[in-house]
Amino acid sequence: MNKIGMFFGSETGTTRLVAKKIHKKLGEALCDKPVNVNRVTLADLLRYDALILGTPSYGEGDLPGKSVGCFEPNWEEFFAQGPAEADFSGKRIAFFGLGAQERYADRFASSLRPLVDKFRAWGAEVVGDWPLDGYRYDYSAAEVDGRFLGLIIDQRTQGMLTDERIDAWLAQVTPLLQAALTGDGA
Repeated sequence: MNKIGMFFGSETGTTRLVAKKIHKKLGEALCDKPVNVNRVTLADLLRYDALILGTPSYGEGDLPGKSVGCFEPNWEEFFAQGPAEADFSGKRIAFFGLGAQERYADRFASSLRPLVDKFRAWGAEVVGDWPLDGYRYDYSAAEVDGRFLGLIIDQRTQGMLTDERIDAWLAQVTPLLQAALTGDGA
């Protein structure tokens, strides 16, 4: 595909809202409309060379899904429907995750980690790590080597920073994702 694919899991609609904001900033010419993972198959993701994937946080850093209290199918159910293995080599993926640092300081945005790990294990190139500056929490599984594995949004307590964070993150990841669309390794 010559566009970026965007897929997200959502429970309360906040991840969907952030996905729509990202899509609006990227524009329809560059990015297909975001789609909830409860409506797609693995083959739908494999059609794209560049992806943006988003997740809410649920449980103790688990993939969001019914087993950790989600009412709607989410990433857990998405992975359960398909093969245990997939080949995402040659695919470039940027991730974003949501969390509430004050309410869940002991596991802030930790659901991002198993999602990133799954796609890395399938051979995807992960781009778009994000600085820890401006967040206050005790622990996050999404923090590796002093950075988050992707953009982290706390819409609950720092919603006023969402657009600014999205803009800065997109400035970083958009050229990398575009390069994947053209086959340029950038």
